[in-house]
Amino acid sequence: MAKHVYPRCALCPVKLCENKGAPADGELRSLDEAPPFCVMKLMPEVFEEAAAVYEQPDVADFALKASLQEAECYEKTPDGVRTRLPRVEELIQFARKCGYTTLGLAHCGGLAEEARLLTRILEASGFTVVSVMCKSGGVPKERIGVPSECKIANPDEWETMCNPIAQAKVLNKAGVDLAIMLGLCIGHDTLFIKHCEVPLTILAVKDRVLGHNPLAALYTSGTYYRRLTGGIE
Repeated sequence: MAKHVYPRCALCPVKLCENKGAPADGELRSLDEAPPFCVMKLMPEVFEEAAAVYEQPDVADFALKASLQEAECYEKTPDGVRTRLPRVEELIQFARKCGYTTLGLAHCGGLAEEARLLTRILEASGFTVVSVMCKSGGVPKERIGVPSECKIANPDEWETMCNPIAQAKVLNKAGVDLAIMLGLCIGHDTLFIKHCEVPLTILAVKDRVLGHNPLAALYTSGTYYRRLTGGIE
C-alpha cells in the first residue's frame, strides 16, 4: 500500500518556492525540482484560492502593510543586510501603519510585570491599552472539573482557573483594534485565539523553564535537551 504523502515544508531540501537568484519579473523554477511532498504539487488549488482572497481590497491593504513592516526590520549596510527592530517596536510601527489607536492585551498573571512594562511602552507611544489578565473573573478550578489533587498549590485552598474565553470576550466587547497575546498557557492560548473576534498578534508565548523562549529547547536539542530527539543528532 502506498504511503500517504502530505505537505512537509519543514523538511524540504530545495525550498523552490523562495526562487532565490531569479529576477523580480522572472518565473518560478520548475516544480519538477521539488520533492513529492511539496505543497505546491499536492495542493495547487489552495494557492489559487489564497490569491483570490488577497485581491479583496481590505486584505490586500493589510498584506501590503505587513510586508512593508517586514522590510523595515532590516537595513542595508556596507557589510550587508542586518536586522534593526525588536518585536515590540515592530508592533508599534505596524499598529500605526494600520491606523490602530486602541490595543487589547491578554496576558498571563505570571507575566504581570511584563504586561505592566508593555502597557507603559504602548501608552508612551500614544495608544490606549485595554488589558485583561487570565485569572479575571475569579472562577474556581472546580467549575471546569479540575480535581483537588491537580491544583498547582494547596489542594485544599481556592485556586482560580485561567479564563481565556472571558479574556477574548472582554477585548471583543471593548472594541479594540488589535489584540496582543502575552504568555498564555498552551491550550489556554488556543481557546483565546478561537474566541477572539478582532485582529490578533502574539508578542510572546509561555515557557516557564526557558524564560518564555521555547526555541531555546530546539537550539539545544543536540546537547542539553537531546532527550527531545531521542538522542538523534
